[in-house]
Amino acid sequence: MEWTMTANAPGTAALMQGNEAIVRGAVEAGIHFAASYPGSPSSQILGMLGKIARERNFYAEWSTNEVCAIQACMGASFAGARALCVVKQNGLLCTADALHCGAQQGVKGGLVVVTSDDPSAHSSTNEFDSRWQAQSASVALLEPTTMQEAKDMIPYAFELSERVGQIVIVRLTTRVCHGRGCVTLGELPEENRPLERVREWDRMVCVSYMHGPMLEKLEALRGAFNESPYNHYSGPEGARDLIVAGGTGRLYAQEAVKRLGVQDRVGLLSLGALWPLPEDYILKHLRAAERVLILEEVDPFLEQGLEALAGRERLSLTFLGRDHGALPKIGELDPDNVEKAISVLTGAPLPEKRLPEGAGKTPLPVRELTFCAGCPHRATFYLLKKALRQEKNPGIVVGDIGCYFMAGQSAGQYGYQACNCMGSGVSMAEGLGQLTHYGLDQKVVTICGDSTFFHTIMPGIVNAVYQSANMLLIVLDNSATAMTGFQPHPGTGLTAMGDRARPMDIQKILEAIGCEVEVADPFETVQAEKTLRRMLARRGMNVLIMRQPCATLKTKERKGKKPRVWVDQSRCIGEGCGCDKHCSRVWGCPGNTWDFSTGKAQIDPVTCVGCGVCAKLCPAGAIQVEGGEEA
Repeated sequence: MEWTMTANAPGTAALMQGNEAIVRGAVEAGIHFAASYPGSPSSQILGMLGKIARERNFYAEWSTNEVCAIQACMGASFAGARALCVVKQNGLLCTADALHCGAQQGVKGGLVVVTSDDPSAHSSTNEFDSRWQAQSASVALLEPTTMQEAKDMIPYAFELSERVGQIVIVRLTTRVCHGRGCVTLGELPEENRPLERVREWDRMVCVSYMHGPMLEKLEALRGAFNESPYNHYSGPEGARDLIVAGGTGRLYAQEAVKRLGVQDRVGLLSLGALWPLPEDYILKHLRAAERVLILEEVDPFLEQGLEALAGRERLSLTFLGRDHGALPKIGELDPDNVEKAISVLTGAPLPEKRLPEGAGKTPLPVRELTFCAGCPHRATFYLLKKALRQEKNPGIVVGDIGCYFMAGQSAGQYGYQACNCMGSGVSMAEGLGQLTHYGLDQKVVTICGDSTFFHTIMPGIVNAVYQSANMLLIVLDNSATAMTGFQPHPGTGLTAMGDRARPMDIQKILEAIGCEVEVADPFETVQAEKTLRRMLARRGMNVLIMRQPCATLKTKERKGKKPRVWVDQSRCIGEGCGCDKHCSRVWGCPGNTWDFSTGKAQIDPVTCVGCGVCAKLCPAGAIQVEGGEEA
């Protein structure tokens, strides 16, 4: 795939994932600079850019957080560089201050922000809609539907950005990021254009009198969008039934219209350049219509915009969409709900669906999200729950965002009680910790990962130390940004371009701030539990670093054989054990299963990674660990 990203072979067809198409588009645009903080569903974009950065002579970095990423891109833009910032919907919200100020000050070199939204929250805690941020900041918004558009829109976005001196957002969704399609390659520049020297009287400053010029740029973009090649119409002229689609809605609509047999009377208006609304282009079709269905993900962004436009023009139209009950208010579009909505629009009957005999009668078992086999977080939350249950009063556990978010379920003994957004845990705990001076008689614990520590936690720690909060911060140091694909962070000693760097020492940073810090290995359960209890007994701002590499990462890097973990069923008491299937029911590691033929515990040798923690917890001593050579 790296060859496809860098091959100067215009006209060649290649099968690409949407994230790969974005990378190819950035290379064809001749970018100088790229920055991101990892977040699904777009994590692969910067990872691929980092691999080819030297070959194509540009710079790529995994930034400490999204604010660092977008502001670094603004700095690069000041020197005339084409800069690409990649975030997910939560990350775009993190950048809000920088984004709005950047829109007011403007850009010099093109600055494109790729944001990836996650309708139905497949790999997120929410399904926020990024389009509102483009509207709020008064910047242009593009949304591709196909992999070809994903590639082609990136050079187009850079051209728009430089034409009007403004940030441009390209919004993706999960199905575009992870879907695959055929892409025709364009030509690569022989070399990136030279950078510009920043001159004495050059200015990129956010001041209030730049508000007017910012709005003028938006109107200039509206004119360009009325002629944009990414807005197009198919169907009969003057259709009374009109579908307006953004993003994946277009593909679902094309399929459903054909299946319902209404191609001859339904118009499909597809908007890829959708903010500022290309009003003249849209009105040509609205004036002929009587009923309008809007297909979009997730919020009624287009729906409300079109209703306002129709109201201003005094058009009498019936609107259908997220706001009007034709589509669910939450979640992804899919072939079924789009087909049903088009049936409501047109009155065409839905085709009969015949299910296999017996289908739907047996409910599918519910599968909770869980930690991987051998995940050190499972041990940490097991020990934390055990320790807090033996306190006089129940403790309070406030969480953060990462793999350990699953601690709110059985995987982590239902250890989480509150979690807001990335970086919020330490400050929520600080608020609770202050109340311990005023009668709150509970231990306050907050959790963060090593990547989150660098991303947003440090200002909260400074505040908690300075304000003398009583709380315990547990840093889960598993040596990677594990949740999004093992991208490096400042504690790993590796950059996006593969360079070695001096790793930041979390313990030394915390001690420099003024925290009392101890380190424990959650797999050494007896010692780790003692350390945890000792830390819980202390007053003030204390930190326990639970240090054990991610099990998946260790498995990838292991050079020798993994330890063999197995159950001596002659020692396993089975159903008669007072533990009540502790290994599989309570501990719950995917590697711990049950042999129903014998009524005894067993280990799945394929799933088990050989951490051996379950052997330390088995009350009958039936679980055995043999051999193995660690990396």
